[in-house]
Amino acid sequence: MEHQSPMGALLFQIIFLLAIFLMFYFLIIRPQKKERERHRKFLESLKKGDRVITSSGIWGTVADIGERTITLKVDANTKITFSKEAIVAYQPDYKKKEEEKKD
Repeated sequence: MEHQSPMGALLFQIIFLLAIFLMFYFLIIRPQKKERERHRKFLESLKKGDRVITSSGIWGTVADIGERTITLKVDANTKITFSKEAIVAYQPDYKKKEEEKKD
């Protein structure tokens, strides 16, 4: 019958915890970091006239861009101001139609 040393068990636990941390990093932390960077670049690229969607599902056209806010024109006489982070995407087919106009 073999007797396992306490150092071997400690080493195994350290390697096991390190492996779990690496899996956590590559499956959760790193993708979230990339998504935050992509969203930051998206917000920086917005300009007046872009048609966007907010996180609450409101569709509108960018009327004004402040340092921390964006004002959307949602109807003929209706403008709503949002936090920049609330803008999540361009309206579907907006960029495709814009590219077709250039051709």
